[in-house]
Amino acid sequence: MTLLLRFARAVDAMNDAFAWLAQWAVIASCFISAGNATVRYSLNISSNAWLEIQWYLFAAAVMLGAAQVLRLNEHVRVDVFYGRLKGRGKVFVDLFGLVFFLLPAMAALMLYALPMFLSYLHSGETSNNAGGLVRWPAVMMLPLGFGLVLLQGAAEIIKRVAWLQHRYEMDIHYERPLQ
Repeated sequence: MTLLLRFARAVDAMNDAFAWLAQWAVIASCFISAGNATVRYSLNISSNAWLEIQWYLFAAAVMLGAAQVLRLNEHVRVDVFYGRLKGRGKVFVDLFGLVFFLLPAMAALMLYALPMFLSYLHSGETSNNAGGLVRWPAVMMLPLGFGLVLLQGAAEIIKRVAWLQHRYEMDIHYERPLQ
């Protein structure tokens, strides 16, 4: 279990780094958007590349930040009964969802996105818009993001199993009573 917990900590650290990149992608997108609008309306100059880089940065923000949202347990839950559960009940529901839904979905999405990314990378396809950018960097975010969520899902499974075995302390809401 010690080796698995080290793996989980390494995945957490890696996703912290990708989340940092996602934060900067949001900030960069905001500045590019503001700068593009200012130049377009004040000087009547524009390029589709500026619009496309905003989309690419948005893709990076979403796909690189998704694993961090899972790690921090801040993802959206649509479960009426989950809120009524305490401690071990929540952990078992989490484990069920992670094992039977999240991991298979992320593995399938990553496996479908990877050939698409490789095709775009190999062809060097660019956007049809005048001044458009190459598409592979945006498409790369798909298998990368799905892979990061897949790894984070595995890390969350490890941490929850270790918590059930009293080998890991989780600073999360499992032990707090409902208010």
